[in-house]
Amino acid sequence: MSSRNTRTRPAPRPAEPPGVPARRAALRLLDAVLRRGLALESELEAAAGKLAPSDRGLAHAIAAEALRRLPDLDALIDSATARPLPHDAKARSALRIALVQALALGTPPHAAISTVLPLVDGGPRKLVHGVFGTLMRGGAALPEVPTLPPAAAERWEAAWGDSMVGEAARAIAAPPPLDLSLRDPADTAAIEALGGESLMPGHVRLPAGASVPDLPGYVQGAWWVQDLAASLPARLLGSGAGKALDLCAAPGGKTLQLAAAGWEVTSVDSSESRLARLAENLCRTGLSAEVIAADLRSWEPGAAADAVLLDAPCSATGIFRRHPDVLHRVRPALVAEMAALQRLLLARAARWVRPGGRLVFATCSLEPMEGEAQIEAFLAENPDFALDPPSSDAMPADVGIDPRGWLRILPGMLAGQGGLDGFFIAPLVRVR
Repeated sequence: MSSRNTRTRPAPRPAEPPGVPARRAALRLLDAVLRRGLALESELEAAAGKLAPSDRGLAHAIAAEALRRLPDLDALIDSATARPLPHDAKARSALRIALVQALALGTPPHAAISTVLPLVDGGPRKLVHGVFGTLMRGGAALPEVPTLPPAAAERWEAAWGDSMVGEAARAIAAPPPLDLSLRDPADTAAIEALGGESLMPGHVRLPAGASVPDLPGYVQGAWWVQDLAASLPARLLGSGAGKALDLCAAPGGKTLQLAAAGWEVTSVDSSESRLARLAENLCRTGLSAEVIAADLRSWEPGAAADAVLLDAPCSATGIFRRHPDVLHRVRPALVAEMAALQRLLLARAARWVRPGGRLVFATCSLEPMEGEAQIEAFLAENPDFALDPPSSDAMPADVGIDPRGWLRILPGMLAGQGGLDGFFIAPLVRVR
């Protein structure tokens, strides 16, 4: 009689209660941003295949709102504990997730805590339950204007003054509106169908939260999503029939603008995945451009161009309204690293502009090192270039041209109409 060895399979892991997977994902997202310094959107993309679409959206909403409100959430937590919890303690993050749901996202308190408790075990579970209950019974509330993280507030106060910090805090209180750029600025039918508010020719602003694929004109390619501030660099190049280079082009809004304005566009970016999105939008809008996946540190064009647009890699602190993680993970070392890369790319891009041609340098950053200081150094080293300031009539109301010839867009501009992302834009001309 023979016997056979049998291997016992482990029992399948029981399914988590509804709502818990989204909160567990939110916990991981907060850890990725706060402890590992990673970008929220990239981490969410990496986790996409492991989550149902509804859980993915909820995890993002919870994590993003927690990052908007982090200093105030932590102040509440610290007010209800005998000793401050470590900044990276799981119990603190679980409380952040429960509190932001109950106090900012409209989740009933019993649902906010019941879906978070499975994330912690033992003593931390009791602690989380106790602190949450104490705060709820005490009528805890978040301030209407969030508190900015101290490091960002101190850096911006030194650069722009105390009033800018206050405007930035007000700007982050809610997700920004949805801006659309029209393929044809004279398409009045598209403007009427969309409704909303137009702050410039070819622009429509809608409330936050609109479902983009369901909006009229999406399938027909009548427009694309693009913050109004982000549309200004390409607008400064105007219309043209010559050759234009869009460098660091993805996700592609500026390429679409240039192609719609008549330029013969070559778009270059190092990210093939992001260029795929650009290709999709070109197909949807019926516009055309040559799209190249390449590293600008080694790529060379075949000939000089009439116009070059360099939307350089940067710290992205100017888009903190949409990506609040930048407030917590950007440090001076990263700003310095990005500024060094910008200087290298700007020097290369300048070589590709024909005499008499135009160069626009832009960053979605609120750091002077990535804007004003960058262009001052460039002009000191490149006497063949000069600033070419646009007419104030070409800018939205409340966006002025700096006396030195560049544009600096700060929080607070157009605040009554929904605000703008932070940007630095320098329009240049090659004089010889």
